[in-house]
Amino acid sequence: MDIISLPVEFDHSKIDGKFRLVAIASQRAKDLSLGETPKIQTKTKKVTSIAIEEAASGVLEYLTGDEAVAAREEAGKFDYRKMLEDSRKAAAAQDLSELEKDLQIYLHERETTDKKAFEELFSEKKGELSEDTEE
Repeated sequence: MDIISLPVEFDHSKIDGKFRLVAIASQRAKDLSLGETPKIQTKTKKVTSIAIEEAASGVLEYLTGDEAVAAREEAGKFDYRKMLEDSRKAAAAQDLSELEKDLQIYLHERETTDKKAFEELFSEKKGELSEDTEE
């Protein structure tokens, strides 16, 4: 099966070359993979294809030159991997807390059942002891 790839058409007055298009699309694909919603309606499901369509249609804002360098330095201070790891830990902690709640309910029910059985056991023995002492 041959894969046919159509060339992406974009406005050359807004995007100065295919390498700029790739750079814009790669950053947008990263944002989409982190959970941002697409800015256009499309049939595609892959974040890379959505990102290329968005970049080619001109709905994305981007920086060039000195503004881009300053923004990159600022973005370098923000760690995406750390943010993703923190969100995974928070989700795991939330799941764990639900498990702990269920476990506490189970243990509380079990403790109540054990106390009742313990009280019944000793109340029967007290009854037997009191009957033995009366005789």
